[in-house]
Amino acid sequence: MTADEDPARTVEALMTASRALVGITARSLAALSAEVTLPQFRALVVLASRGPQRPADISAELAVAPSTGTRMCERLVRKGLARRTRSASDRREVRIRLTPEGRELVELALRRRHDELAAIVAATAGHWSPAVTGALRAFAAAAGELPEQEWWLGWESGV
Repeated sequence: MTADEDPARTVEALMTASRALVGITARSLAALSAEVTLPQFRALVVLASRGPQRPADISAELAVAPSTGTRMCERLVRKGLARRTRSASDRREVRIRLTPEGRELVELALRRRHDELAAIVAATAGHWSPAVTGALRAFAAAAGELPEQEWWLGWESGV
């Protein structure tokens, strides 16, 4: 096993890269007019990618207690980024969906993140290869992330 194949070195490199990615995400949110925490943004992304969800579904996706997820959804509703709707089949069931403002916020934050990543990739162009790109895709798939083109299919056209 070479030094480059050492799993501990790979994990260390991924830890460093993950801090950089969280920083990029935080900067993309800090530049927005709405005050949204990273967990709240994650909830908005769940709504953007999966459509209307029950607060319990959002809680499960974010791996937080149901009461935490419910409070987070309430804050997003108060900020005008999400709204509550009742299920047509079961009026007792409440779902949370993005408002146009919430959708715009997600799109703007993702666009800012994309632009910063594109600049970093351009600055490090000599280090990227099909193998690196393939490894990143495999990593994301193993972590349960959808490929970008499939993720965008979750966006709804109407609110």
